[in-house]
Amino acid sequence: MVDNLIKCKEWIEAALAYSGGTHNIDDVFHAILEGRMQLWPTERGSLVTEILVYPRKMALHIFLAGGELDQLTDMHEDVIKWARQQECTALTLSGRQGWSKALEKFGWKLQLVHLSKEI
Repeated sequence: MVDNLIKCKEWIEAALAYSGGTHNIDDVFHAILEGRMQLWPTERGSLVTEILVYPRKMALHIFLAGGELDQLTDMHEDVIKWARQQECTALTLSGRQGWSKALEKFGWKLQLVHLSKEI
């Protein structure tokens, strides 16, 4: 696991640059090692997911994604399969606007806009 974290560090850090400062690399590594987040490594990219539990559903949230787009989208069916095994009924993703177009062919739809303001 630690080898995969080291291998994926650059991609995770690049994705964290767009996270609004909610986490740093140590926070993500600890969450993965503690099992609160999941690392999905590939040869040229990685995802970091977490299960979000709501009162009426569970969703596998794609928190971070970095690397080459084809590597990330190639994991789509595996991510869905694993999410279903965890009893999730939805996938969610927070990210840049470009993800809408990249994931459209997989049936993803823009649902919300996330706005933030530092105070």
